[in-house]
Amino acid sequence: MSLLAGKTVVVSGVGAGLGHQVAAAVVRDGGNAVLGARTEANLAKSAAEIDPDGAHTAYRATDITDETQCEALAGLARERFGGIDAVVHVAAWDGYFGGLEDADFVTWQSVIDVNLLGSLRMTRACLPPLKERGGSVVFIGTQSAVAAPSEVRQAAYAASKGALTSAMYSLARELGPYRIRVNTVLPGWMWGPPVRAFVQFAAQTEAVPEGDVLKRLSDRMALPELATDGDVADAAVFLSSDRARAITGQSLLVNAGELMR
Repeated sequence: MSLLAGKTVVVSGVGAGLGHQVAAAVVRDGGNAVLGARTEANLAKSAAEIDPDGAHTAYRATDITDETQCEALAGLARERFGGIDAVVHVAAWDGYFGGLEDADFVTWQSVIDVNLLGSLRMTRACLPPLKERGGSVVFIGTQSAVAAPSEVRQAAYAASKGALTSAMYSLARELGPYRIRVNTVLPGWMWGPPVRAFVQFAAQTEAVPEGDVLKRLSDRMALPELATDGDVADAAVFLSSDRARAITGQSLLVNAGELMR
């Protein structure tokens, strides 16, 4: 039996990277994927690649800072597929760099509004159908929330994702009586569009081959390679499935063994 046979999963933040991989893994494993992101053209492209005949996907342009739009995406899932079994939160603002000394706290507030409050808005919008039959909420966090990398400084991103992981513990207790599980996947260096761009930039800046930059990263791993977007997507799909029925309130590092806890 397929891992997600007959199940419907809402996936936020579907673009060219991890969100696309999560949605693709949902359909691959027998489920229905309901895609949300701000740009409708990206959603249409992703859905067409994942599910050419459109039988197992639906999508709606969704800004998770807007509660009404979150409710509309949840409504689409119920209207098209009859309910919701899981929601995977990929949508995030990860493009703001810097630390405390150069912090623009107005931007910090916006990062928190997307990464923390946006995920909570989307979760609350999905609660009525999730309560009907139980299910799973999967937050995509970041290893940088528990161990800051030396190469880049993303204090606002790390803090907002750390707050989301802390909220997970409370939600796991609150929603457990409805048989709704709440977990977090913490990726480290994850081979996909953002890390590919970092490797290219670092190689150009340092005037070294891209392979040297990539090796510098992978040499830290217990496994001799970086995890990929697809590896993180597989972890999210597992936590969305009934195979993880007794797992809640947990953070799963998917990082090829760079950090062990």
